[in-house]
Amino acid sequence: MVTLVEQLKDHLNQAIIGQEELTHELLVALIANGHVLLEGPPGIAKTTAAKALANTIDSRFQRIQFTPDLLPGDITGSDIYQQETGQFSFVAGPIMNDIVLADEINRAPAKVQSALLEAMGEKQVTVGNQSYSLPALFFVIATQNPIEQEGTYPLPEAQLDRFMMKINLSYPSASSELEVLRLVRQQDLHKTTTDRPQALCHPEQILALQQQALGLYMSESVEQYIVQLVVATRQPELYLRQQAQDLKLIEFGASPRGTLALDRCARANALLNGRDFVTPDDVRQVALPVLRHRIITSFEAQASGLSTDDLLNRLISHVPAL
Repeated sequence: MVTLVEQLKDHLNQAIIGQEELTHELLVALIANGHVLLEGPPGIAKTTAAKALANTIDSRFQRIQFTPDLLPGDITGSDIYQQETGQFSFVAGPIMNDIVLADEINRAPAKVQSALLEAMGEKQVTVGNQSYSLPALFFVIATQNPIEQEGTYPLPEAQLDRFMMKINLSYPSASSELEVLRLVRQQDLHKTTTDRPQALCHPEQILALQQQALGLYMSESVEQYIVQLVVATRQPELYLRQQAQDLKLIEFGASPRGTLALDRCARANALLNGRDFVTPDDVRQVALPVLRHRIITSFEAQASGLSTDDLLNRLISHVPAL
């Protein structure tokens, strides 16, 4: 399994130049059996990353472009009347695949977002009175563009909480961008209509990695550290007395779902790092993408110029590992 993990990391890093942190966190979310939300300006490989990950696995991949006129049935599928039989039969929608790219999820209205998020939470879709199970390997990669506000429907905090990780992306370095330029040019020169990337593994192997991550050893002190880190987001004044200056910096902290997500992601991170036990460093390494979308900062914090990541970094530096 360790060899497979290394192969997955190497393949993604070759396909997505200069975004090693992104590829690592995508694999963490996949092995932790959660879904991920990618946020960043256009043109920085969000869609490319999702396709590259799908190409490494011999799985069914589907991209859904979210638009304001999309309907829930366009995602889940619907019952279609068959004139030959005189009965209705279910025609599966694009959600019924192993890996689903929900592109620009914040462009779709609330009902469509809810249909997707229900599938993410329950691993099934309901059409009429009938429920249909989703594949065992069901992994959603959603993207959203933070710089466009017109014609978008921001995800409510309760729905954001359904994503295991939220990954913020920025522009690559100049050297990485030069490497991307040369790589894309070479790919275009040698591209043929029959080109199809060779998959590295099957869905069953990813499911086995997920089970292996759950079986990693985690000491009680690391468990306590995870819980205290989440509790600190609800009571930051216990750890940021001097910084807080009697101001309430966080309106709402992370939910217990955040605790569970932090546990799973820390285990997946340890597995990706080639260890069979979890350390506090594993928790710290995944804390930002796991918790940043689960807390709501106060007006005072925003007025002081403190972002969610700023507050989380301060908490991480002040909460001691037991």
